[in-house]
Amino acid sequence: MRALVRSSDNPIITAMEVPTMPPDIDDPSAVFNPGAVRWGGRYLLMLRVQTRGRRTHLVMAESPNGREFTVWNEAVHIPGLEDFGEQIFHVYDPRITAIGDECLVMFAADTVDGCRLGTARTRDFRQFELVGLGDHPDIRNGVIFPSRLGDRYLRLDRPNRELSPGEPASGDAIVLSESTDLVEWHPLGVVMRGRPRYWDERIGAGPPPIRTRQGWLLVYHGVATHFGSVGIYQAGVALLDLEDPVRLLGRSRDNVLEPREMYELVGQVPNVVFPSGMIVEEYDAEGFATEESAVRVYYGAADTSVCMATGTVGGLLAAVHGR
Repeated sequence: MRALVRSSDNPIITAMEVPTMPPDIDDPSAVFNPGAVRWGGRYLLMLRVQTRGRRTHLVMAESPNGREFTVWNEAVHIPGLEDFGEQIFHVYDPRITAIGDECLVMFAADTVDGCRLGTARTRDFRQFELVGLGDHPDIRNGVIFPSRLGDRYLRLDRPNRELSPGEPASGDAIVLSESTDLVEWHPLGVVMRGRPRYWDERIGAGPPPIRTRQGWLLVYHGVATHFGSVGIYQAGVALLDLEDPVRLLGRSRDNVLEPREMYELVGQVPNVVFPSGMIVEEYDAEGFATEESAVRVYYGAADTSVCMATGTVGGLLAAVHGR
């Protein structure tokens, strides 16, 4: 039994559905890699919209049912980014975490010195407050846990480094970090590393992990690079200890979603399934995701469109354990 099944409506959002927002967005080239949250009775996606000039904007979309989305006609504005000490070229790949009465958005920000991870907070997705940009020189795929451990925020991230001469910096390790203020982050240890010669040679966290009674359930992406001509982006699952998330309890041997459909195989970047948003429908009275709960995983397909796959918490846990 497959842990995730593609929606028959895929792709659920394409560039054609993004309204014109002059002067910045007009006939965009692509929309992909959304953050996701259920907030205020709605399903919300924060989209990465790319223009013909290869400029990136964040734009919200909403849905009453998690399947049919309407894209807002205004781009996200995070005040303060323009005052940062160095030029920010692109803000992209947001991940959304709901904590208490607010949502935290962690995003990638490209600078001359590499990619930084920034954090903004919001309660309505109309107004945002910039919390800050981390000082790590090159890091990506940051996701904040949906609850704190004492007074500490926890996140998973992926430091970049040069893995192959002449190729862009990437990463093959997911790291657990902590912070008390969401600005200064301190690494606690490596959670897991890429597996050479298999489907997840290079890895990075996908959506924020979800709390289950078995542990923190993480959907992550893996890249197979050993084919030489092109990397293949896929999705897998892992389980982390609830009290000590640097401790890996299990990890799927195989991917749970890989590029097979034409909209995943052909596009700006071929052969890409990139999970970045996940919504769990049901939690028990103590805040644990129930194994029977439906799960919606939102992903970027070929860096061109937004797609969705569905499953259950129990099905993803079974994939961790190889069942």
